[in-house]
Amino acid sequence: MGMTPKEAVEFAKKNGAVMVDIKFIDYPGIWQHFTIPISELDEGLFENGLGFDGSSIRGWQPIHASDMLLIPDPNTTVMDPIPAHPTVSWIANIVDPITKEPYSRDPRYIAQKAEAYLKSTGIGDIAYFGPEAEFFIFDDVRFDQTSNEAFYSLDSIEGQWNSGRDEAPNLGYKPRHKEGYFPVAPTDSLHDLRTEICLTLEKVGIRIEAHHHEVATGGQCEIDMRFDKMVEMADKLMWFKYIIKNIALKHGRTVTFMPKPLFGDNGSGMHCHQSIWKGDNNLFAGDKYGGISELGLNYIAGILKHARATCAFTNPTTNSYRRLVPGYEAPVNLAYSSRNRSAAVRIPMIATSPKAKRIEFRTPDPSCNGYLAFASLLMAGLDGVENKLDPGQPLDKNIYALSPEELKDVPSVPGSLEEAIDCLKKDHAFLKKGDVFTQDALDMWIEYKTDEEINPIKLRPTPYEFALYYDI
Repeated sequence: MGMTPKEAVEFAKKNGAVMVDIKFIDYPGIWQHFTIPISELDEGLFENGLGFDGSSIRGWQPIHASDMLLIPDPNTTVMDPIPAHPTVSWIANIVDPITKEPYSRDPRYIAQKAEAYLKSTGIGDIAYFGPEAEFFIFDDVRFDQTSNEAFYSLDSIEGQWNSGRDEAPNLGYKPRHKEGYFPVAPTDSLHDLRTEICLTLEKVGIRIEAHHHEVATGGQCEIDMRFDKMVEMADKLMWFKYIIKNIALKHGRTVTFMPKPLFGDNGSGMHCHQSIWKGDNNLFAGDKYGGISELGLNYIAGILKHARATCAFTNPTTNSYRRLVPGYEAPVNLAYSSRNRSAAVRIPMIATSPKAKRIEFRTPDPSCNGYLAFASLLMAGLDGVENKLDPGQPLDKNIYALSPEELKDVPSVPGSLEEAIDCLKKDHAFLKKGDVFTQDALDMWIEYKTDEEINPIKLRPTPYEFALYYDI
C-alpha cells in the first residue's frame, strides 16, 4: 500500500502497535531485523533512519567502515502477524550515513535499479513476477559436522520411509516417492496447516491463488502467490518465507526452502512467471509461437543466453545443483516450449487472455535472494529485447526422454555452483547496464559464494564417500 511517513505513523497508532519492527535483507538472502518501542517512533525515522553495524551483516561492509543507516520504506507498512504483541513492520533500504547514498550491495536497491532501468529503456513500465516457491515441512531435523563425524537426519510423519515404523499405531497414508501431487487428506496431512499459513499471508496483503501438496513424499508443499511488480514481489517472497516458517514452528513443525533436502525424490523449485507491460498493454502477448509477441521471444532469448550466469543468483547454493539433475522434473536443458514442463522456459497455455500471457522460467529455486534473482532475470531478458536476440526453434518434445545425441546442441545449466560462478565471471556486462549490479556488488557475491560455500564444501568428506571408499 502506498503511504506517506505521516500516514505510516498514523497506521501504527490506529492499529494499537506497541512495537516497531524494521526488516532488511542480507546479501545471501536472509531477513534481519530489530525492534524499537512505539514511543521512539516519529516521522523523522523515515528520513533520518536508524544506525547499525554493517560489518556484522554477511557480505557487507568491512569493520573499518561499518556504520550504516536503515531507512524504512513507508510503502511497506503492515502489522506483523507473528509477534505476540501488536507490532508494526517496515522493510528498510540501506544508505551510507555520511553521503546518504543508497548502498550498492543492498539487494532491494539492486532490484529497484533494475526496475528503473526498464523504464529508462522505454521498452516498458512494469515488470511483473510470479514465483512458485516450493518447500518442505518436516517434523524433525538434526545435522552436525565435526572433525570426525558428519550427518543429517530429516523426518516427517508423511515420509514413505516411515511406512514400516511402529508409531503406536502407524495409520499409513504416507505418499510414495514422486506421488505427493496431490491426493486429498488423509494422505495430504498438511492441508489445514497450509490453510492457516495462507490466511496469515493474506493479513500482510499477499493474495493467494492456490495451495497444495507437491510431488515429493515427506511434506513437500506449494503455496502460489498472485504476481506483482518486481520489487513488491521480492518483498512478498520474504514475508512468504518468514510466515511459513513461523506458522509451522507454532505447530511444532520445521520448514526448509533448501532445493534438495531428500535423496531420491523431487527437489523444490521456484518457477518464475514474468511479463513486461507498458501502460495497460502486456508486451508479451502476440501472434508468434505460443501466442507470444516478437518482444516476448526476444526476452526468452535473453533469458536462455544468460541463464548459465544468472544461475549464480537464481540457484545460488551448492545444494541447488543436487536438484538440477535429470530424472526429477528439474529443467536442466536450456530450451523453450509451450506447455512443456521439461523445458527451462515454458509458455503457459492455460489462459487464453492476452493479459495472462507470460513466460515461465523453471530453473530457479527458493534458496535464492529474490531481489537479486529477479533483477538478474529482468536484465537478461531486457538484453535479449534490446539486441533483438532470436531464441531459435522451440523444443516441443519430452526433453527428459531424448538421447544424448538428440541433446548435443541443447545447452544445459551449470553442473555446480562453482561452474555457475565461473559463468558469471565471464558473462556479466548485461547486469552492469544502468549501474544495476555494480562491479563491487558482483565481486562480493563471487567472493562470498567462493569463500563461504564452495570452498568449505570441498574441504569436508561426505558420508557417502565412506560408503564408496573406506575399504580402498
